[in-house]
Amino acid sequence: MEIRQHLSQVDLFKGLTVEELEAIARIVSNKEYKKGQLIFSEGDEGVGFYLVISGRVKVYKLSPEGKEQIMHIFGPGQPFAEVPVFEGSRYPANAETMDNCKLFFFPKKDFVSLILENPSLAMNMLASLSQRLKQFSNLIETLSLKEVPGRLASYLLYLSDKNGSIDEFKLDIAKSQLASLLGTIPETLSRIFTKMGNRDLIRTNGPQITILDRTGLEDLAEGETKL
Repeated sequence: MEIRQHLSQVDLFKGLTVEELEAIARIVSNKEYKKGQLIFSEGDEGVGFYLVISGRVKVYKLSPEGKEQIMHIFGPGQPFAEVPVFEGSRYPANAETMDNCKLFFFPKKDFVSLILENPSLAMNMLASLSQRLKQFSNLIETLSLKEVPGRLASYLLYLSDKNGSIDEFKLDIAKSQLASLLGTIPETLSRIFTKMGNRDLIRTNGPQITILDRTGLEDLAEGETKL
């Protein structure tokens, strides 16, 4: 699929004309990365932003002790690292591929020039950043106000909703990565999965999750019950 067709299917560029999409396509570079490859490190110069075409990318920070905290996981059609386009000159976190990935890269200087020519593009980007800010707020609330069982319950309900409110689905990331995303360690996460199973809230089979008691899981997510 040509670059312009990819761009036309992304929320960030919705509503733009064919000519505007062609102008953006001319500044795009195709990038390919192997699984586990670092795209940029925290503190690197923010030379532009990326759009995931295939695969997944995790954006994370490292504590002084080397503990990883995943901030976001991005999949096909999602942009990331837009902040340096508007503010600052360095990337505020690390980005690494979780699969073999194909990405589009948008150079900061060229993209800013297009924004100046096309205010509607700026509005689309602001909407994207506003959604990202909402996600960050939810993450901060989850990590700071909820205990780990509540965090896991919230995430499982999120995956259920993401897949159409179904009760059977697969985890979209490895359990070790899920532990990092929820701000805990794999051993603690495994114990919580076991307790949830013993309480007949869920049933697990490898990455496969079956919700047995949605109301009970919602109560756990809201802190109304504890394991």
